[in-house]
Amino acid sequence: MAKELVRPEQFCTVKMKAGLDSIALQLNDELQRELDALYKGAVETFQLGKLIKGTVVAIEDNGVLVDIKYKSRGLVPRYEFGEHELKKLHAGDEIEVILDQLEDTDGRIVLSYEKAKEMRAWDAVTKLFEDGAPAEGVVTHKVKGGLNVDIGIPAFLPGSQIDLQRVTDFDQYVGQTIKACILKLNKKRGNVIISRRKYLHDQRSEDRKKILETLSEGQVIQGIVKNITNYGVFIDIGGVDGLLHITDMTWGRVAHPSEMVRIGDSIAVKVLSFDKNNEKISLGLKQLQTNPWDQISPDIAVGNKTKGKISSITDYGLFIEVAPEVEGLVHISEISWTDRITDLKQLGKNPWETVNEQFKPGQTLKGKISNITDFGIFVQLLPGIDGLVHISDLSWTEHIEHPSDRYKLGQEVEAVILGIDKDSKKISLGIKQLSIDPWEKVAEQYPVGSVVEGEISKITNFGAFVRLPNNIEGLMHNTVLSQEQSKKAEEFFTVGQKAQFRIVNINKEERKLALSTLLEEKKQEPKKVEPKKTEQQPKKESSFAKASADASEGKQQVQSKQQPKVVAKKEKREEPQQQKVRGSLQIALESAMQKSDKNNKDEDQ
Repeated sequence: MAKELVRPEQFCTVKMKAGLDSIALQLNDELQRELDALYKGAVETFQLGKLIKGTVVAIEDNGVLVDIKYKSRGLVPRYEFGEHELKKLHAGDEIEVILDQLEDTDGRIVLSYEKAKEMRAWDAVTKLFEDGAPAEGVVTHKVKGGLNVDIGIPAFLPGSQIDLQRVTDFDQYVGQTIKACILKLNKKRGNVIISRRKYLHDQRSEDRKKILETLSEGQVIQGIVKNITNYGVFIDIGGVDGLLHITDMTWGRVAHPSEMVRIGDSIAVKVLSFDKNNEKISLGLKQLQTNPWDQISPDIAVGNKTKGKISSITDYGLFIEVAPEVEGLVHISEISWTDRITDLKQLGKNPWETVNEQFKPGQTLKGKISNITDFGIFVQLLPGIDGLVHISDLSWTEHIEHPSDRYKLGQEVEAVILGIDKDSKKISLGIKQLSIDPWEKVAEQYPVGSVVEGEISKITNFGAFVRLPNNIEGLMHNTVLSQEQSKKAEEFFTVGQKAQFRIVNINKEERKLALSTLLEEKKQEPKKVEPKKTEQQPKKESSFAKASADASEGKQQVQSKQQPKVVAKKEKREEPQQQKVRGSLQIALESAMQKSDKNNKDEDQ
């Protein structure tokens, strides 16, 4: 039975005269001032909804007992404290609470620690928002479109504001402590939106200013290769990107910057020049080495004969390396006194003329990687002839983001010739074709219904990819997992976890394999087929209906007697006519019954 809340206004007021006239109660000015101060302090202190300080007396099963220097002690419910807060809390500790009620049904003061914490947090967050300072919090969980961050109060971090680059996997940030700028604050609705991207951008801008203030021409600094282009390399030197041009990489000649560096490499560079206003920095790598032209041999002089190695051929001449990183140009006009050479390729045989004789589709060969691009690798088969291994022909099962993650320039690889196009001067190569396609025998190796052990290789927002022993990846979709385990992949699996799965579907053409966590297939109960309800025939038939039915039966009997022998084909032809006759009779009967019913109703009225 619930306790009834007793309120003072439910009682009547009784005024009692205790003979105060006979009592001479007098207070001096000092005592009166003290009494007024005590009364005023008590009234101002113990107001509902006000933040006050109290001392922890004891930690009980149902809550924390707090003394706020009132006539009774207050109780804070246990659920308002986190587990880590209760472990740190001891008797005698001072905490801040909100006064909810002066008395409950048991005569205790009702206090709230959660409201006090929320009030303090809102005050702190509001001050950070007004000052433009970043807030620090812990990412608690993933929500639709972003992350939930605890900065004292729940705040929303949109997916587009997580990092400077686009982020697809939000789970990697769960549990991390981050700093972010407050973009929007609405205390009335309890809405807080933060941005980690803005915080990182501001930090990078500050780092740029610090670096540009200390940067000077000729300074040697350490940097990390951030991006590689055809004309040079962008290097991160602590929040600021500098350009290392291809001409400043080496004293010699280089066809592409990727021949010397890779993304992520840490290299030392020299500051050649920088524009502080536009934040443009020019870097040099060859300037850290001695200029080979300063140490050129005296034998290399005007009029002397020398030998060298052809390092490059262009439309206008030959570049010949006469010393390490020292090249000379033989112009096309200086090659012959008598022959008019319009194309330097005339000096040698065209290797593509005999390419069909030297190479055949299906042939296996070895070569060194001459170039790496986003779409594949080029393998040198002969001087002047390169074959392309497209990124899709590197592996049957693995998804390779960039060929440079797996191969290096100059590395020797083995490949199969897939096709030769002499006219277009293109040779297609394949590396995955050296092995048998595992999808060809996947149905035999893992038939539908079989149980196999796999390893979680990747978790996405729609499910988990499972790598099987033959390196084929199957998908454990979230829709299936929700039905089987009432959980999503991110809640049920972790990357690297091994488990057993059942093969439920194989699509060899689309290279898709579906999995299930239920190792045994559920037996479906047969559906009960309910008998169809037949329309009830009218119990009584009118005399007109009976007469019509008898007439139709007699007519059919006479026709059957007159024509006893009828061919089967003729009967089939007459069936539609009989149906028409029956249909017309049925219509006539129904109209007659409707008329008779109408007449009966008129008579009853």
